[in-house]
Amino acid sequence: MIDHGLDALLSLDGEVFPMDNGFWTKFEVWQVSPSTEIPHGIRYSLTLHDAHNLRIYGIDNAHAIKPTRKKYGAKKYTWDHMHKRNLVFNYEFESAGQLIVDFWQGVEEAIEELVR
Repeated sequence: MIDHGLDALLSLDGEVFPMDNGFWTKFEVWQVSPSTEIPHGIRYSLTLHDAHNLRIYGIDNAHAIKPTRKKYGAKKYTWDHMHKRNLVFNYEFESAGQLIVDFWQGVEEAIEELVR
């Protein structure tokens, strides 16, 4: 399946976008060989920061996450995930184009929540 948003996402690597109220976003994106952890072959970190450089929202697969250990639960490592302040949630990667859409939607929601 061809991901038409891949070129757009890759072109954003290294971009920083200043926004109103001191917020800013940063894109880090590069291709890697597909693997079990990264089947889509893209390493990425898309983040929103406040005026104090604190990350308040992001979607990435730059590192694995481990869920809270349960008594007899097996370890599960999830690579694609979302950060909302100090909380981490699974993120279902569909395509590079959808990642861009999801990120900007999350940025909008995070800023709205903070400036209320």
